[in-house]
Amino acid sequence: MKILWAPWRMKYIRSCSKDSECFLCRALSEDKDEQNLILLRGEKSFIIMNRYPYNNGHLMIAPKRHVGDLLQLNDEELIEMIKMIKLAVKALKSEYNPDGFNIGLNLGRAAGAGLEDHLHIHIIPRWVGDTNFMPLISETKTIPELLTESYSRLKKYFE
Repeated sequence: MKILWAPWRMKYIRSCSKDSECFLCRALSEDKDEQNLILLRGEKSFIIMNRYPYNNGHLMIAPKRHVGDLLQLNDEELIEMIKMIKLAVKALKSEYNPDGFNIGLNLGRAAGAGLEDHLHIHIIPRWVGDTNFMPLISETKTIPELLTESYSRLKKYFE
């Protein structure tokens, strides 16, 4: 077995602790949108970049209210979140020209939710051939663009 040294992943692993503060609520409570990668604050929900993306441009849409159960969302939250999906897809198409998208929710730890107490929708741009040998052979995904560059490229679509 070959080992890939990736010490930056420890910050993510520690952030998944049950005792840690909700990173979405923390980001919302601070007035540091660029640092926290928040692209848009709506009335009921917001768009934030995924700090540990599957692909460049991986966004998340979440209600401002700390709620983990889809059935607890009210109509206003749901409608705004769906409108934000449309806005995010439009921005990503304009800036990155992906071949497709994965859009979805992971509800509960068994479904893959890393943060199960604050529901969020993932929007992941996809390109034909974006999976190469790295994830298949070494279980490693390469992200070619810095988050700060992605933020700068996308922010103009949400102003």
